[in-house]
Amino acid sequence: MPTALRLHAPMALPCDPTCSVIRDAVADVDDTGRITYCGPRQDAPERPNDVTVRECGGILLPGLINAHAHSPMTLLRGMGADLPLLRWLNEVIFPAEARLRPSDVRAGMELGCVEMLRAGITTSAEMYFIAESMVEAALAVGSRAVLASAVIDTPALEALGGWRGAVEGIDRWIDADGLRFGPGERIELAYGPHSAYLLPPEALQTIGESAQQRGALVHTHVAETLAEDTAQREEYGSVPALLDKLGVLEGRVIAAHGVHLSDEDIALFARRGVGVAHCPGSNAKLASGTARLVELLGAGVPVGLGTDGPSSNDDLDLWEEVQLAGLFARTVTGDATALSARAALLAATRGGAAALHRDDIGALEPGRWADIVHLDVDNPAFATGLDAPDEQVLSNVVWAAGSRSVRDVWVAGEEVLNDREPTRVDRRTVQAAARTAAQHIRG
Repeated sequence: MPTALRLHAPMALPCDPTCSVIRDAVADVDDTGRITYCGPRQDAPERPNDVTVRECGGILLPGLINAHAHSPMTLLRGMGADLPLLRWLNEVIFPAEARLRPSDVRAGMELGCVEMLRAGITTSAEMYFIAESMVEAALAVGSRAVLASAVIDTPALEALGGWRGAVEGIDRWIDADGLRFGPGERIELAYGPHSAYLLPPEALQTIGESAQQRGALVHTHVAETLAEDTAQREEYGSVPALLDKLGVLEGRVIAAHGVHLSDEDIALFARRGVGVAHCPGSNAKLASGTARLVELLGAGVPVGLGTDGPSSNDDLDLWEEVQLAGLFARTVTGDATALSARAALLAATRGGAAALHRDDIGALEPGRWADIVHLDVDNPAFATGLDAPDEQVLSNVVWAAGSRSVRDVWVAGEEVLNDREPTRVDRRTVQAAARTAAQHIRG
């Protein structure tokens, strides 16, 4: 395909397996929205006369991937802020969610998408209700999303339908619209069984079978807290063992949290290729613990990073998770080399794609979608200059830059954030709609 856009920057971090650093870099995008070249300018293909060239004064890197989120919960931010997970869910969150209308979910998701773009997140793996409204929101803002319709069996949410009806609804939707759709294949549909402790084994098995028939992702919470799955652990040994017994792990699976996994669980995930979404910020705020990141990576488990919901984190800033993942890994192991800057950045990009079983996002490589972030280096984090050694620049990106450095964002080659403002929607209008929806939920 002909080149439609060329981005030129002093530096690019393509997030290839070695997390290399390219200086005087060019990224070419074709008119389908995919990358055709990313490398040194001197080696770039000859530029057609009619191609659009954008000079970027900082660093280009792939869009971050939020591997586990409930972004419409922007409307519930701050509610039950000092409660542990199970009390927070049952006493505060589930009753509030029972009042959700489709317009509320759309308003909360639009706000979440805007917040994530401003943090350089181009893809989020979502689990929530009324997914049709989430699709509308993501497409309106221009984000990419893997949308797992939540399947749950709890009296507080009976108004949203039983688990059988929910699964049948996802089946019909995928059969009608396909697994991926929208401009630049921005939307992927998935199954979102909340957890083994809120669904019977029959539901988990049915979901696994439906997902495997369609090649769809199963996105579920696993081993987030010690108190959540005592009955399942007593009967099956662990939730991973239960899921394996039911055949769920034979397909594409991402397990959110994975805080309390045994050596046997980790080995099982590695054998089955199960991805893990590590959510250090939310797990710390809810006092759930922290996942065994070093062991997971050492076993070859694909690991991405997630914010979790913006009412349990309480933001959608994956740069914070990059830093917390590194800090917690070093603190737990007592080893300052436990997670390098390179490994932390890869977890937020390439690792997130692998955890979601995707090879078309997460890196600036030919054939992948042109989901690109431009970091502005005109701030104190980069005051020492980009001519510093590679390791120092990478360290500054991971430990010092943060979301404040995100300036421009492209998804499938379309600029959706320009100078920190979304191009498709008005940020203040989105914030006003979210405020109105939140008022309804508080009721």
